[in-house]
Amino acid sequence: MKKIEAIIKPFKLDEVKDQLNEKGALGITVTEVKGYGRQKGHTELYRGAEYTVDFLPKIKLEILVKDDQLEEIIQVIMQAAQTGKIGDGKIFVTDLLDVIRIRTEERGDDAI
Repeated sequence: MKKIEAIIKPFKLDEVKDQLNEKGALGITVTEVKGYGRQKGHTELYRGAEYTVDFLPKIKLEILVKDDQLEEIIQVIMQAAQTGKIGDGKIFVTDLLDVIRIRTEERGDDAI
């Protein structure tokens, strides 16, 4: 089992979610986050004063997948989230030792 964490641009969320649903992703957790990488921040003008916005709004997706779904789900996220411009995001993949569904006490792949 794997956990995929993807950081994407907020306006790409619906497209990514729709594509994941089509590919059979069973669940997704979405969090609004702020941060920066190579994109850094940008300067804005507010009431005549210039200020720097260091942290940019992003969306963090968390998806649990069986090992045999991993590459397909990664490809779906990359294709749906890509704009070709700086700040498209990153995908992180980690191994899961166990998953437990609290209600039924199912474990492992059955709990995903």
